[in-house]
Amino acid sequence: MRGRIPILRIRLRVFRHPSAGLGLALVLAYLLVAVLAGVLSPYSPIEQHAADRLQAPNSRYLLGTDEFGRDIFSRLLHGATNSLRVTTVAVAAATLLGTTLGMIAGYTGGLTDNAIMRLMDLFFAFPAILLALAIVAALGPGAGNTILAIAVVYMPIFARVSRGPVLATKAMEFVTAARCIGVNHPRILLRHILPNITAPLIVQVSLALSWAMLTEASLSFLGLGTRPPEPSWGSMLSDSRRLIELAPWMAVSPGFAIMLGVLGFNLLGDGLRDALDPRLRK
Repeated sequence: MRGRIPILRIRLRVFRHPSAGLGLALVLAYLLVAVLAGVLSPYSPIEQHAADRLQAPNSRYLLGTDEFGRDIFSRLLHGATNSLRVTTVAVAAATLLGTTLGMIAGYTGGLTDNAIMRLMDLFFAFPAILLALAIVAALGPGAGNTILAIAVVYMPIFARVSRGPVLATKAMEFVTAARCIGVNHPRILLRHILPNITAPLIVQVSLALSWAMLTEASLSFLGLGTRPPEPSWGSMLSDSRRLIELAPWMAVSPGFAIMLGVLGFNLLGDGLRDALDPRLRK
């Protein structure tokens, strides 16, 4: 089967790019913090210490406290967990739905292709954040509806990214040979075409994770994402607006965390794109 790239070779190409290595380090740090938040956080993210309201960073509260006396460091760690859960599930759903629709459109062609892609164009007609806002506003705030909104917003991107390679791959000899020996269409799609279009999908997933993280933070900032008192980096930024002059540490920590997370996925995506681009192979 053609088009598969050895994993070891991909790793070597990725690590040739210093920016990709930095992106991978940031992503791994983000995943580690999100998974081990319960172990690393010194306090419960919703535990209030009324006597320690608006404490600046000190030896007891590493990143200070908010207006309710909650430890910002603990909330930041658990916010990473909530962000990871929402973004990964949403991007997984967008990848599954979008790739399936794109493969069906590209492989089938004709009216089916036109109908699917015109529907995707309809979604593209709306700015991503406005479409996500409309969906969450209609369904109500909450992590589940945020996941659904992000999945719907980014599904058309995966449909378009997958359709192009399918159009090229389905005309290749090994696909024609599979048809000639009677292999059914679902098996051709899964066993012969899908492995040959994974390279652009892998890159798109890494980039979509950064967009989804930013979208989730934006929705939470507007009060339409993760519901209080559960911590979210976006809602932490929103809470800090009223106290930005009195307690700037409330805004710095979540803002910096969002920046590093988005930067990490973007750098990793750029490195994967260079590693998987056949024009750059040596």
